[in-house]
Amino acid sequence: MAVSASLLFNPRTYDPEHFDPETRRLLRATVDWFEARGKRRLIEDYRSRAWLGDFLDFAAREGLFATFLTPASAAAKDDQRWDTARIAALNEIFGFYGLDYWYAWQVTILGLGPVWQSDNAEARARAAELLAQGEVFAFGLSEKTHGADIYSTDMLLTPDGEGGFRASGSKYYIGNGNAAGLVSVFGRRTDVEGPDGYVFFAADSRHEAYRLVKNVVDSSKYVSEFRLSDYPVAPADILHTGRAAFDAALNTVNVGKFNLCTASIGICEHAMYEAVTHASNRILYGRPVTAFPHVRRELTDAYVRLVGMKLFSDRAVDYFRSAGPDDRRYLLFNPMTKMKVTTEGEKVIDLMWDVIAAKGFEKDNYFAQAAIEIRGLPKLEGTVHVNLALILKFMRNHLLAPVDHPAVPTRLDAADDAFLFQQGPARGLGSVRFHDWRTAFDAYAEVPNVARFREQADALCTFVGTAAPDEEQSRDLDLLLAVGQLFALVVHGQLILEQARLTGRDEELLDELFAVLVRDFSAHAVELHGKDSATEDQQNWALGAVRRPVVDAARSARIWERVEALSGAYEMEQ
Repeated sequence: MAVSASLLFNPRTYDPEHFDPETRRLLRATVDWFEARGKRRLIEDYRSRAWLGDFLDFAAREGLFATFLTPASAAAKDDQRWDTARIAALNEIFGFYGLDYWYAWQVTILGLGPVWQSDNAEARARAAELLAQGEVFAFGLSEKTHGADIYSTDMLLTPDGEGGFRASGSKYYIGNGNAAGLVSVFGRRTDVEGPDGYVFFAADSRHEAYRLVKNVVDSSKYVSEFRLSDYPVAPADILHTGRAAFDAALNTVNVGKFNLCTASIGICEHAMYEAVTHASNRILYGRPVTAFPHVRRELTDAYVRLVGMKLFSDRAVDYFRSAGPDDRRYLLFNPMTKMKVTTEGEKVIDLMWDVIAAKGFEKDNYFAQAAIEIRGLPKLEGTVHVNLALILKFMRNHLLAPVDHPAVPTRLDAADDAFLFQQGPARGLGSVRFHDWRTAFDAYAEVPNVARFREQADALCTFVGTAAPDEEQSRDLDLLLAVGQLFALVVHGQLILEQARLTGRDEELLDELFAVLVRDFSAHAVELHGKDSATEDQQNWALGAVRRPVVDAARSARIWERVEALSGAYEMEQ
């Protein structure tokens, strides 16, 4: 039972002792602020779509955003740095209490990305001062007509003859656009064709030439449409020009995309406490709901999936923080956290919802909003399909061409992750090389379902070497996405095992988790088998990769005991 409690965030016992004192204080203060507000206020603000002014006032008083989101190069205080480990911890807390709070923070991170990548010292100093004042930021990239297709932007900048521009155009789906002290806006010059004409510039949402149109969603999250009309862009406002502006856009998404995984984890953790507590105390036909075998299976599967989400995300932090010009493995693990962890979160919620049924709709529970908000995360910062397509670019090198890399340690040190704002050109993904994925599996070769899953992973290597999609099939995204799901499972399993080894997680838990992953791999293999364009060889391979997990009723019963122990372990005060 102690293992169960230690794996999930619990406000009653939370003490992030692995961080420095100021980080611990701020994380705990954030938890205490939410707990003091209580569940009734939390839910009512969500239902009434209240703007988050009091939350932002709290963050400003504590210097929360300024401490966590000012890199050392712009810092005014010793505790200020860009530290992905503690940013991930705060993501989880915000997700636990409500995605609206996380969203205001997340789009601030996106808005800061082009600034911290810029050589414009004046703009950087202005951003640091705005953070110190408690301001939020926004990322003006997407447009109503083009979405995030930055090749087609209609935000036009006309030279003013004095080294600056006049900007006109609209942006759509821009978080914090109603309140941002600085909006990083992407556009193109009217006098320069092609990539050399791109510009990233800083705008102020309070300027008279900035017109807020509306909130495009029915939510406390202010996801704005805004329009600039002859907005003056001075040289001091210009963050990037030419190809560097394009790279800044993609590299900013690389940084921001990572945050979705830990927000998803926080949502699932809060929902799990509610679901298990309800199910354990609900009597049907004279028996607790949790006495039914299918209920135990669904809640156990939800629990081990959530554990897998946490293990994978924690290990991905290490690769982010250890990245550099010669180690860009994070470029695979980043879309994995965005795509795989967030879709796992949807499965976790669905499994629990199948158990608690109508209770999941009730207005007095956190679960009702969790069931809605968990759907958004796979669709932000690129859809699942976009991120799967990106993941596929790494498949051959990852599976078949490993190279030696220095071992990446656990990265919980109080260091600044400066490379995230020095990523360089956003290209060359096919040249990224990886360490041998088999090493993580070899360490747990005696665990039955890890071994069973390893058979499937080895089979995927055979597929890539002998039956990979040909040139014509490579244009069939429907087929490729099925292959991408199989590859994503291998990467997911690899980092789970690496983190389990580093943190001493027990083999029974891993055995139960990998039983789920074996079933998932088999399901995706069957999906591939049924694709219209799958060749006979590919169909035969797919059926040959199907495996049955190793069943151990006693093991499953012991893992169920850990799940059952969550009943009553946490409930938010009214």
